[in-house]
Amino acid sequence: MAPEVTCTMIKKMKRLFTVLTLLLIGVNVSAQDAKQLHETARTFMLQKDFSNAILVLNRAMQMDPKDLEIAKDLSLNYYFAKDYTKALDIMKPLLDREDADDQCFQIAGDIYLALDQTKECDKLYKKGLKKFPASGPLYNELGLLLWAQKDFSAIKQWEKGIETDPGFSKNYFNATRYYFFTTDKVWSILYGEIFLNIEPQSPSTVEIRNILLESYKKLFLDVDLEKNNVSKNDFTAAFIHTMNAQTSLAAGGINTESLTMIRTRFILDWQQNYADKFPFRLFDHQQQLLQEGLFDAYNQWIFTAVQNLPQYQNWTESHATEYNELMRFQNGRIFKIPTGQYYH
Repeated sequence: MAPEVTCTMIKKMKRLFTVLTLLLIGVNVSAQDAKQLHETARTFMLQKDFSNAILVLNRAMQMDPKDLEIAKDLSLNYYFAKDYTKALDIMKPLLDREDADDQCFQIAGDIYLALDQTKECDKLYKKGLKKFPASGPLYNELGLLLWAQKDFSAIKQWEKGIETDPGFSKNYFNATRYYFFTTDKVWSILYGEIFLNIEPQSPSTVEIRNILLESYKKLFLDVDLEKNNVSKNDFTAAFIHTMNAQTSLAAGGINTESLTMIRTRFILDWQQNYADKFPFRLFDHQQQLLQEGLFDAYNQWIFTAVQNLPQYQNWTESHATEYNELMRFQNGRIFKIPTGQYYH
C-alpha cells in the first residue's frame, strides 16, 4: 500500500511543479512583453505618434500595471495628445505611491497648468518639494509658475535649485535672465557662463551669450567698480575687487579681445588671492582652458559668435586646430558645479 501512495504523491508533485513552472514562465514572458511594448511606445513618442503610443502603452499597462515608468509615459502621451483629463486620471494615483519620483510631480504640474489650475499646481510643486527637497527641476517649475504670476520671489526658487541641485541647468538659465534685468552686475555673468558650460549645445546658448556680453558691458560702465558696487557678500566683493583691477583693459571698449585679456588677468589674480577661500568650479575651468592653450578659442566661442557671427565663422576656418581642440575638450567632459560651491 505504501509504494502506491508514494507514487501518487510523486505524480501530484510533478503535476504541481509543472503548473508552477508554466506560471513562472508566463510571468517572465508577460514582463518581457511589457518591456518590449514600452520600447515600441517610446519609438512612437519620438515620432510624435501619440495615439499609437497610447494604444501600445495601454496594453503594456495591462501586462504590468505596477510599472511606474509605463504609467508615467502613458500619462505624458495623453498630455501630448491634449487629453488632459485622462492624463491627470492616470497621474494622480502615482503621486501617492512610495516609488513616485520628482518627474511624476513635474508631469502632473504640466497637466494642471494645461487645465489652468494654477492653485493646484502650486500645491503640487510644494508637496513634491517636501518629498524631494533637492530637486532642481521642481524648484525650476515652481519658479516659472511664480514668474508667470508676476511674483518675483521666483528667484528664491531658482536660487534654491542652484544650491541644492547644482548640476541642473535650467535654474541657472532663469536666474541669469532675472539678474540681467535687475541692477545686479555679477550673477548674470557667473550663472550665464555656468549654463553655457553645462549645456554648450542648447538652443538657448545664443540668448545667454548675448546676456553675458551685455552684462560685461554693464559691469564696466563704472570706472571704479568697488565704489559703485558695494556688496555684503564676501564672494561677490572678492569678484568685484578682482575685476576692478582690470578696468584699464576695458578703456577701448568691450569685445572678445578685451574680454579675453580681462578674464585672463582676472583668473590669474583670483587663483593667487581667493581660490583657496572660495573654490569655484567655473574659475578652475577657466584656468584649465588657459593651461591647455584654449582660452582664446573659448572666448571666441562665447563672445565673437554672438557679436559678429561671420567674423566667428572666419575665425573657426583660420584657426581650425584651436577650434577643433576646444570642441574635443568640451565634448570630452561633463561640467558640473560641486555641491557646496554656492556663494549667493
